[in-house]
Amino acid sequence: MPKYDVAIIGGGHNGLVTAAYLARAGRKVLVLERRELVGGCAVTEEIWPGYRVSTGAYLTSLMQERIVRELELERHGYVVDAKDPAFFSAFPDGRHFFMWQDRAKTLAEIAKYSRRDAEVYPAYEDQLERLSQVVEGLLLVTPPQFPPRGALDFLAYLKLAGRMRGLNSKEMVALVKIFTQSAAEFLDEWFESEQVKVTLATDGVIGANGGPRSPGTAYILLHHCMGGVAGHRGLWGFVRGGMGAVSESIASSARMAGATIRTNAPVAKVLARSGRVSGVVLESGEEIEAPAIASNLDPKITFLRLCDERDLDPEFVAAIRRFRIEGTSCKINLALNGLPEFTAYPGAPGPHHRATMHICPSIDYVERAWDDAKYGRPSQRPLLELTIPTMYDPSLAPAGKHIMGIFLQYAPYTLREGTWDELREPFGDRVISLIEEYVPNIRSIVEHRQVLSPLDLERRFGITGGNIFHGEMSLDQMFVMRPVAGWARYRTPLTGLYLCGSGGHPGGGVMGAPGYNCAREMLKWR
Repeated sequence: MPKYDVAIIGGGHNGLVTAAYLARAGRKVLVLERRELVGGCAVTEEIWPGYRVSTGAYLTSLMQERIVRELELERHGYVVDAKDPAFFSAFPDGRHFFMWQDRAKTLAEIAKYSRRDAEVYPAYEDQLERLSQVVEGLLLVTPPQFPPRGALDFLAYLKLAGRMRGLNSKEMVALVKIFTQSAAEFLDEWFESEQVKVTLATDGVIGANGGPRSPGTAYILLHHCMGGVAGHRGLWGFVRGGMGAVSESIASSARMAGATIRTNAPVAKVLARSGRVSGVVLESGEEIEAPAIASNLDPKITFLRLCDERDLDPEFVAAIRRFRIEGTSCKINLALNGLPEFTAYPGAPGPHHRATMHICPSIDYVERAWDDAKYGRPSQRPLLELTIPTMYDPSLAPAGKHIMGIFLQYAPYTLREGTWDELREPFGDRVISLIEEYVPNIRSIVEHRQVLSPLDLERRFGITGGNIFHGEMSLDQMFVMRPVAGWARYRTPLTGLYLCGSGGHPGGGVMGAPGYNCAREMLKWR
């Protein structure tokens, strides 16, 4: 029976980060990935001849600079091109709105809709920057024990409170609001222009089970404003070679440090004796011995499918069953033989093709899209985010061709009527019809289409409910409560079993933080 110091279940980017750090610390590490390639949702796949598509995750910003530096990811092929412009919104009346890296250019755009909003926008950005700095300081921190059990736990909370010392009273109030308010409420306090507010509000609902008026979506907005590209905070960018290049660079670093990575090696079961893990069994029947295991899979799969529930505390199992994990996101990938011609901004290629292009004209529009989904219906008119990575990296498609990614809200995992196998393609047709209202030539330039419903995301990437964050990122499922109270420190009720994926703090996004934090905790274990 092969023996390793650590077996890591799942070769998503967080599992690879954990593997790289443990291998660098001298541990004998084995990564077991069920698919034919590593990366989880951060992969590049040639789904049509000559088209290399980021089938799941499509942009980067949150990847922690410390991880990039310490694992020498740039040496292993990690290169990011920052988006500029950042956003382009097209409106039904033929108007448009850009947000740029250059603040002066953005203010000029905002002023077209509201001079007052242009005047307050710098203060809004500055406040978000201050709040981001505070919250970012918690990303690479292990949450304190909750509920606290002794003096040392209370001391950890005092240290946590010390991180807030730099905030003034107004910023402290804003921090409380951003954790509790809806994105719409938060933005209403700053801006009057509907066009400005909806462009900013999209970051508050991406991946969320909620609309812009749902409490807690203001934090999702902040979550997407953290990170940066090339030292510029808040910027998002395209990875050269697609999102798989993120995962491959981490895997390369891990291998150089001595880690072994096996693909086509799905794990069927975690072995345990007397409350302590002893190894894993693959679906092939092969057993691998390891006294420490890190699961990059979501909490539901880890504890309810791979573990024997008799090895876990019943209250813990009940809490994991209550963990909310159904998603409402859909990803559509297109191969194009030309560029989309927007009525609101004619001409191709143009600066808007380099941006994230929004089709969601108002807060009410997005809220109505959520109203459909919360009652089990795919949105009649969903929020759409369109990106064209080939504007930055033409090598992803044949000469003269392009890839378009469409990320949309809302497509509920659980449907009131029908199944996703029945509704997948009709829903894709509806999305194309919606885009056609803004882009009359869209049908004529589509060569290939892939529609990934929440069910398809679950099947393809192994994420329960198709939830891209490994679980809702609501206040009661974050920080000391992620995944459940009492078990937010990456350890689990089974001695030697750890959680290194996005089901742990600080949650979803291609950031590597859960994997980094888990590795640090595992290195404390003897």
